[in-house]
Amino acid sequence: MLVILAGDRILSPQKVCKHCVMADQSGQPRWSHGELRCGHAIRKLTEQQPDQFECQMGFRVAEID
Repeated sequence: MLVILAGDRILSPQKVCKHCVMADQSGQPRWSHGELRCGHAIRKLTEQQPDQFECQMGFRVAEID
């Protein structure tokens, strides 16, 4: 499941990405094969953290189980 990390809050991509010009046609982040196509990877501080990406609009996106 993809989530948007905003400070200490976890938001649904449906609430954030549906207004983004970089989102796909359904208003979802451009996610493919474990990578965010509309952003870049952020280095993890610890191995326990999920992979995180920063989108073009400045939000952090993570995939969590």
